[in-house]
Amino acid sequence: MYDIFVKTHFSSGHHLRDYPGSCELPHGHNWKVTVTVRAAELDEIGMGIDFKLLKKQVNSTVDYLDHKVLNDLPEFSTINPSSEHIARFIFDRLKESLSHDRYELYSVTIFETDTSGLTYYGPNSN
Repeated sequence: MYDIFVKTHFSSGHHLRDYPGSCELPHGHNWKVTVTVRAAELDEIGMGIDFKLLKKQVNSTVDYLDHKVLNDLPEFSTINPSSEHIARFIFDRLKESLSHDRYELYSVTIFETDTSGLTYYGPNSN
C-alpha cells in the first residue's frame, strides 16, 4: 500500500453556535489540511496517483472555503463549522473524484492550530 498525500491551507472565519466559551464569538483560523489517497497498485509509469491531479482536486475544494465566513456557507447553515465537520466536508467533496480502481481517498487531516487537529477517515473506515 502507498499513502500519497498533499498538504495545503486555507484561511477563514467562523463561530461555534451554542459553544460555552469564546469560540462562540466570530474568529478566524489558518487551517492546514493534509489529504491522503491510498493506492494498492501503481500505474504503468510507477505512480499511485499523479500529485498534479491530487493537488488540483484538493485545491478546488479548499479554494471554496478560503477567505469565507464558514457559517455563511450553505453546508454549515445547520451544523457548526467545527474542525470535525470541515474535515468531513472536504472528505465528502473529494471522495468521488479521488476514487479509482487503483486508489481511493483515505483521510483528511485538519490542523486548526499548529498543535491541535484531527484526522477523518470517512464513514466506512475500520
